[in-house]
This record gives sequence, structure tokens and C-alpha cells, in this order.
Amino acid sequence: MPVRPGEPGARSLVIWSVTLAATVGFVVLLALVRTRWAPVRRADQDVADALNAVVAGNTVLTRSLKVLTDLGGTPMLLWLLGIGTLWLVLRRQWRIAPYVVITALGAMGLNAVIKELVGRLRPVVEEPLSHQSGMSFPSGHALGSAVVYGVLLLVFLPVTRPRARPVFAGVMVTAVVVVGLTRIALGVHYPSDVLAGWLLGLVWLALTAIAFRQWRWGAPPGARGMPGLSAGLDPAPEEGLRPVPRQHPTALPRPAHALVELLVAWALIAALLYGLGYLIVESGPGPGPPAWDRAVAVWAASVRTPWLDTVTGWVEVLGGTPGIVAGVLVIGPLGVAVARTWRPMVLLALGLAGELSLYFATTAAVSRERPEVVQLNTGLRPMASFPSGHVTAMLTLTLCVAVILFRATRDRRWRLAAVVLAVLAPAGVAFQRLYAGVHHLSDVLASLLLAGLWMTACWWVTRPPSPDRHGTAGVR
Repeated sequence: MPVRPGEPGARSLVIWSVTLAATVGFVVLLALVRTRWAPVRRADQDVADALNAVVAGNTVLTRSLKVLTDLGGTPMLLWLLGIGTLWLVLRRQWRIAPYVVITALGAMGLNAVIKELVGRLRPVVEEPLSHQSGMSFPSGHALGSAVVYGVLLLVFLPVTRPRARPVFAGVMVTAVVVVGLTRIALGVHYPSDVLAGWLLGLVWLALTAIAFRQWRWGAPPGARGMPGLSAGLDPAPEEGLRPVPRQHPTALPRPAHALVELLVAWALIAALLYGLGYLIVESGPGPGPPAWDRAVAVWAASVRTPWLDTVTGWVEVLGGTPGIVAGVLVIGPLGVAVARTWRPMVLLALGLAGELSLYFATTAAVSRERPEVVQLNTGLRPMASFPSGHVTAMLTLTLCVAVILFRATRDRRWRLAAVVLAVLAPAGVAFQRLYAGVHHLSDVLASLLLAGLWMTACWWVTRPPSPDRHGTAGVR
């Protein structure tokens, strides 16, 4: 009896056929490159020269390509793998988490070994646009992106809502293709290097998926093995992996009312901060800061030492834009994994958007000069001292963590850890800003007030529904 399309036998036949075709393609390409077959060498060099002539004279295009190529860089791929693995562990997906880790580590090992065995040098172009070390064949970015984005696709596609599956799959495939093309356009890889990376990534992804689907850990016959590796073909995936289970209420049951409440809170906080800033800047006995503000600034500058310079330098990174962005990229997905609702992401988005807009509005309205001490940071706006953006952002982020954990668990240890984080992290950033001589103590206190009041408003509008408001018990 012939196998019908969509049946398990047909799916297996397709998977094995694709795997075999990719394997043959990679082996043939490897042989041609290793033997330095002239037609391949000429085609590779012609493409590299042609793209270099187009891209080298376009600064905007070059910068754009460098940004896009980072989607396949080690930091981005490690972040994706780390967050994905932690998500699976938090959801107790013990059978899928090892697949993610082992597949990624295996791809890294394969890439390193084959690069050394082939020993192909990187392209030589007239005007280099990026400098990369190591061998050229295969492309590590192409291989890594194919494996990592492919793993995410295999694991999370089956538990994505059906309407969103084509979009999700399209984004993952597009990311892989874009990363590979940027490596060619930047002149750090030949087309054959990128094609080999894609083929090898597809082969490795398929082989590990097939292997791990056999690891039942003693599951009885007919039991579900690893639904996350069925590439969207499993009609009933495990509910535990679903990013937002269907039975949960929406993050903002009444978005229009929430927006009105936030707008009112924003206006009141902005007016309060402006009034405080006006009192501090304009109503003093002289043009300078109050005596206590000046005394704290002088004291902070007087305790500087080389080792404190190093420590506060790291604190500045954590409290600056890179640290805050990294924190959001970690806290947001993990918060959704723990709470099983999009409410943590909404809380983060509202909190950071509000504090940022309040910060810019207040600094523009108050226009306070920075302390009259030697500043460790140069290039800062001289009339943007009140309030401190670093302290405001860090307190907002840590308060978001505290709200998420208090809603997600009643474990006192986790709640205590959230409180300690919300106290120590902003305190460390506040000391660094005083130590660097870029803010007064009153600037820091205003930041605490801004973040505290705004996060109170965000907590209020994102609080879980209660039975008396919506007729059903809220889900924490």
C-alpha cells in the first residue's frame, strides 16, 4: 500500500531524503574545495570581487551588513541558546533541553575540525570590509545560524499557534539566509563556504533530531517522545512548552483604561519631578547646587582609587545601555517562561518606555548642570544632570524582576533575592554615578522617586485580574 502524504512514513522518507541530499551536496563541495577545482575557485573569487566593488563604496550598506551579520555571531547565538535552554529547563522539558545543548556544541566542534582539515584561506579582496581570523571553509556564521535557528524552529514551531507558524518559520529561515549572504558581501567568506555551512548545518540538525527522537528514557510503547522535534507535524504538542497557555487571561484585559491610567500617572510624575528640579536649581541662595549636594560630590571624587576605578567601570557598563538591554533580553523571555503569560513582557515594555520618556522630558525641562568636579566620563550632555538615567533604568529593571517573581512564586527565598537585587543593583549604580562625578546626590534621589512611582503605576495596570473585576480568578 503506498504511503500517503502527511503520514509518519512519508514524513520519515522526506527527512531521510533531504538529509541524504544535503550530505551528498556537502561532500561533493568539500571535495571540490579541498582539491582546489579551478571552476569553483574562479566563481568564488569573481563573486567576492564583484560584491566588494559594490559594497566597499557604500558606508551605510557596509554598516547595515555588519549589524545583520551579528545575527549569526557568537554572542547572539549563545544568547539564543542560553535563553532557549533555560526556558526549557523552567518548563521541565528534560528531554528537549539536552538536544538543544548537544546539537549546538556538536556543530561548534564540527566547524572547528573541518576548518582545520580543509585549511582554506579567507578571500583576498581589493578593499577589506571586515577582518576575521581562522580558516574560511565552512562559514562558521552560516553553520552556527543554520543549527541554532533550526533548533529553535524544531523545538518551538510545534507549540506556536497555527496562524503564527508561517511567520515564525519565515523569520528563522530569513535570519539564516541573511547571515550567510552578509558573510559573502563583507568579503570574509566565499559563496562555497556559506553554502557548505548551510548544508552541514542541515545535515547535523537532521541527524541529531532523528537520534534524539529515539531517546525515550524508558517511555512505554506508543508514548509521546519528543514532540518538540516533529517540526510542527505533531498535532497535539505538550501544553507545558506553550509560551502562553490558552487558558491564561490577556496581559492587559482593558488596554484603553490602562493607557489612560498610565498617561495620568506619567503627567503627574513629570510635574512632580519638574517641581522638585525647579526648587533645587532655582530657589537656592546662589547659582550652584545646595551645600549638601556639593559636599557629597566632592567627597565622592576624593575617594577615587585605581581599583575603585576598575570596579565602578564595570558597574557603569551594567547600568548603561548595554547592561540594561542585556538584562531585558534575559529577564523578558525567562519571565514569560516562569509566569506562563505575556504579562512580564508587557510590564518590562511599559516600565522602560515610561521611565525613558520621563527621563528625557525631565532633563530637558530642568536643564541642570553636572557637578563641578573632575568627571571620569567625557562626552556627556553638560545640562542633563537631573535625574540620573542610569539609576532610573536599573531601578526600573530590578523592580520589574521583583514584580515578576512576587507574582510567579510564593517561595520566600526567591522573593528575598528579588528584594536584595532591587536594593543592591541600583545602589551600586548610584554610587558609580556619584563617584564618576556626573550626578549630584539629589539627581540620584530624583531617579529613585521617578522609577518607584512609575513602576507603581505599571504594577497597577498589569496586575492579574481578580474575580470581582472579570468574573474569573486571575492566574498568577
